[in-house]
Amino acid sequence: MKNYRFALSLALVLAISAVAGAFAPSGNEKTSGVNIGQPVADFKLPDADGKEHSLASLKGKNGTVIIFISAQCPMVKAYNERIEKLAQDYRTRGVNVIGINSNVTESTDDIKGHISNNKFSFAVLRDKGNKIADKLGAERTPEVYFLDASNKLAYHGRIDNHRDVTLVQANDLRDAIDATLAGKPVVKTEAAAFGCSIKRG
Repeated sequence: MKNYRFALSLALVLAISAVAGAFAPSGNEKTSGVNIGQPVADFKLPDADGKEHSLASLKGKNGTVIIFISAQCPMVKAYNERIEKLAQDYRTRGVNVIGINSNVTESTDDIKGHISNNKFSFAVLRDKGNKIADKLGAERTPEVYFLDASNKLAYHGRIDNHRDVTLVQANDLRDAIDATLAGKPVVKTEAAAFGCSIKRG
């Protein structure tokens, strides 16, 4: 009886281990994302007209805001005006905005329409195959990455705390930019982005 119970217990442990192993990382998965303080390497992507741009050619002398956007996401639509205002406000202070569309479900015409309808004054690049989204670990739209003058990640996450601009109480991205421009440390370096998931292939 003891041997039977031992065998049964052993079989149960092995079964649980096997199930757990099926959901555990194998060690072969591609790791992605960049941590606060790490530099973001230069990259190249085309715009909606097919013209290629590099991060180096678009970056601001004092910093760069990379925003993953979508032409169709309702959350991005709620932020379009704020994003353009951000680009205008900080361009004169040496911080440039770069939009990146990584959605496989959105066409070139969708992206062009998004730019035109919102009169975006900043470059919007197309990330076919989600290469840059994967490299940075981006999951949502809108999701932002603020890089300092040396391309090191200073802030990652949401633009602010609410979809409704009248209910915004925390301007996380602007606070991070302002602190960096003033030579001060960023108090909140991360705040979870919310919005639509990036549609990957």
